[in-house]
Amino acid sequence: MTEHFNLTAVEAAKQIKSRDLSPVELVESLLSQYDSLEPSLNAWVYLDREAVLADAQQKQEELEKGANVGPLHGVPIGLKDIYYTAGIPTTACSKVYEGFVPEYDATTVTLLKNAGAIMMGKTVTTEFACMDPSPTKNPWNPAHTPGGSSSGSAVAVASRMCAAALGSQTVGSVLRPASYNGVVGFKPTFGRVSRYGVIPVSWSLDHVGWMARSVEDAALLMQVMAVADANEPITVGLPADDFMAGLASPSAPRIGVIRRFFYDNADEETRQHTDGILEQLSRAGAAVEEIALPDSIDTAIEDQRIIMAVEGAAFHQPMYERQSQDYQPQLREMLRRGLETDGQTYSRALERRQQFTAEMQALAGKADVLLTPSTPTPALPDITNTGNTMFQGPWTSCGLPVITIPSGLAASGLPFGIQLASAPFSESKLLAAARWCENVLGVELTPPMSRS
Repeated sequence: MTEHFNLTAVEAAKQIKSRDLSPVELVESLLSQYDSLEPSLNAWVYLDREAVLADAQQKQEELEKGANVGPLHGVPIGLKDIYYTAGIPTTACSKVYEGFVPEYDATTVTLLKNAGAIMMGKTVTTEFACMDPSPTKNPWNPAHTPGGSSSGSAVAVASRMCAAALGSQTVGSVLRPASYNGVVGFKPTFGRVSRYGVIPVSWSLDHVGWMARSVEDAALLMQVMAVADANEPITVGLPADDFMAGLASPSAPRIGVIRRFFYDNADEETRQHTDGILEQLSRAGAAVEEIALPDSIDTAIEDQRIIMAVEGAAFHQPMYERQSQDYQPQLREMLRRGLETDGQTYSRALERRQQFTAEMQALAGKADVLLTPSTPTPALPDITNTGNTMFQGPWTSCGLPVITIPSGLAASGLPFGIQLASAPFSESKLLAAARWCENVLGVELTPPMSRS
């Protein structure tokens, strides 16, 4: 019999709706997993077990009364500690925000609650979702980085302490930790999901994203949260889409593989693994064609670094001037650099980024999905940083939707992942293609530091 904590969000929601599982039983199972693993993994910064159990009991009573229930009714979701939660501390894991308690929920949190989800707790983030490593441990090997900045969310999902968790991505903070920990990570198109009530890093780069253990779960959360928000001017008021519809019987996609830059910067094992995945997908019916990356990739990484530093400094300037000593070293240095960057440098970076975005959008139109390795290597044995961001950053900079799915294990026993990206606002096509690849590969990973 499957332990309840092993259920995906979709599986748990179905069993709760059919009365085969109660929300209380699910929460108790997840809390048991939390009690067993959290002392060694440090994935959570806040979890109120009494409140979570009380919420589960309320959800059970609503079911018993015959209330109409949402698609996530009774399913606990983790929240990165930069999402505003009314009456609950939101500290960005920083001394600077110590004791801060918002008066309202982030829009995404409200939407999850409206769908019936239970807020499991707040997951550990690197300070202000930036580069200084967090205390969270990789459940595959604690000597290796779990990635960041959404380290707690990725580890909580991988270790079965919750079925899904929200993260955020300014460079690579959803895709990289998801890949390092062997789970699905999804970042929608810039402007598709509201960021209102999320502590910012960079106004023009920040994306909401999330981790789950299946493409189906990623699609379900997209279904719930892809809503225009009057409080967030960048959200696009597109017609409602059914992101789940194409998952039942997806067709083999046209895959554009990008080797330039990605293969150049990957290690040999990652290159060979990705080629093996492409061969497997091709044999199953996918049309695979190599696609050339534009030359604008040559400046995209540095331009993103400049933009992030300047925009981050603009937000943090009052706090930095008042208490710079309370910031961790790498973030403090980024803010200093941002404050010292002149307007011309920032403007030129934005101009080059506009060109890169236009060229990447055109590139995405040449195939159903673009495919690359998710990271240059599996998670490295170095916990002084959060890993190399260069394979995820380009997708954030140009705002395209992208997903990483687990694709196997390296010789080190650590997870590999592949990234799939698509044209702007084509999340339905992207999720269907990812589901097809997930079905073909049949990879489902469970870390050794998680009970089976």
